[in-house]
Amino acid sequence: MTAPRLRMTGVRKSYGPTHALRGVDLELAAGEVHALVGENGAGKSTLMKVLSGAEPPDAGTMALDGMPYRPAGPQAARRRGVAMIYQELAVCPHLSVEANVLLGLESTSAGFLRKTADRDRVRAALAELGHPEIDPAASVESLSPAARQVVEIARALLTDVKLLVLDEPTSALTQEDAQRLFELVARLKGRGVTVVYISHFLEEIEAVADRYTVLRDGSAVGTGRVTDVTRPRLVELMVGRAVDEQYPRVPHAAGEVILELNGVAGSPLPRSASLTLRRGEILGLAGLVGSGRTELLRAVYGLAPVREGSVKVQAFTGGTATPTQRIRQGLGLLSEDRKEEGLALSRSLADNLTLSRFAPLARHGFLSPARIRAAASAQLTRLGVKYRDAEQPAAELSGGNQQKVALGRLLHQDADVFLLDEPTRGVDVGSKADIYRLIGELAAAGKAVLVVSSYLPELFGVCDRIAVMARGTLGPARPVADWTPEAVIAAATGADKPSTPAHHV
Repeated sequence: MTAPRLRMTGVRKSYGPTHALRGVDLELAAGEVHALVGENGAGKSTLMKVLSGAEPPDAGTMALDGMPYRPAGPQAARRRGVAMIYQELAVCPHLSVEANVLLGLESTSAGFLRKTADRDRVRAALAELGHPEIDPAASVESLSPAARQVVEIARALLTDVKLLVLDEPTSALTQEDAQRLFELVARLKGRGVTVVYISHFLEEIEAVADRYTVLRDGSAVGTGRVTDVTRPRLVELMVGRAVDEQYPRVPHAAGEVILELNGVAGSPLPRSASLTLRRGEILGLAGLVGSGRTELLRAVYGLAPVREGSVKVQAFTGGTATPTQRIRQGLGLLSEDRKEEGLALSRSLADNLTLSRFAPLARHGFLSPARIRAAASAQLTRLGVKYRDAEQPAAELSGGNQQKVALGRLLHQDADVFLLDEPTRGVDVGSKADIYRLIGELAAAGKAVLVVSSYLPELFGVCDRIAVMARGTLGPARPVADWTPEAVIAAATGADKPSTPAHHV
């Protein structure tokens, strides 16, 4: 009988009193795509860190192709053919594609680098991945997120990868790039590579995976073939209970206009954006990555200049303003990049939750640590964040819990207008439902919510109206009932516009 590609038995890992892994068993076959699913904080990342050599296990055994396996670090794991591609790609943007792929893997002859041979190796790896168009001499910072991902996978190929872990690989990809990734995964599977696929998008798992394993609270609670399990059953295994509504609806009604944009143009994006947003309304912004949606939110919030047009927030009208002014006017922004912009990862949860509004936390002109802790604890409890204490650094939380903390800051700020850029990116199914319910509660409380999302089911599930941005220009907002997913995609790609007839001389 052929030994499995990987067998993990009784793997345990604790961080102080926190039990991240509670005796996990995992078995992977050669040439299979295995989905690893679970809520944020379930132990997926810790298990994969143990597998990739980034963390030593406290107990348990591992075997790779029938041989004992306990890597001393990521380099040792790579030498055994195990590679991990993290959600936040580990590339050097200022270096070339070739330099990134070869970093630490350069070949030599008589003490000299074999540059021509190495470039041929890089070209061959890119071609094998179906991307011969990527220039080895190009700077990585000039590439799209999808192309950068290919660069990392090409590096894994040069190490003769046997087992590749992909952590939320489509979180920053367009629909077209995601489809290319699925094709790439199929090619890797065809050459016998085992792929561990971590994703919160259950439709992706159904499309690419052969088998699945569900982790919950550090334990494996279910495994089997993807074709033998229903989506509701997967969700139930992940959260430990049935989730009645994937997109819970909280009754709310639109009131007075609170935000109005007229011909807003930035530098270089957006080119032109006009909209009205009312209290008690959830307005969705759809569009392709790079269409100008994020740039629009940043211009409105004061993080980017407004070159033309006007932004009216309640009684305040003008063009460019500072973020401090926008906060005072009632705007709150949730950045799509929580690690770089949304959170101060080295600071405590209490600091992250309260930095944007100190007034209610002061006593006799001085900040009260007790009030700060109380305010932070209230938001953490309200949002269901899994944490140790309010003084815990934000960096120690899982991605989904970090996202809840970033949202909690806007709640503490008591913003009137919530600008949410990809609010559920990297968030598990159960936490997504919590965030959707929170968005509905905000609208019911008279807040206005503007949601940018690349995930169409999300926009259709939670929004009242949807507007589509294409090539920097925002189209008119229409009720959700007036849209179909196909119509949104057509508007985003310009396919809904009549083609301009060619002029023949």
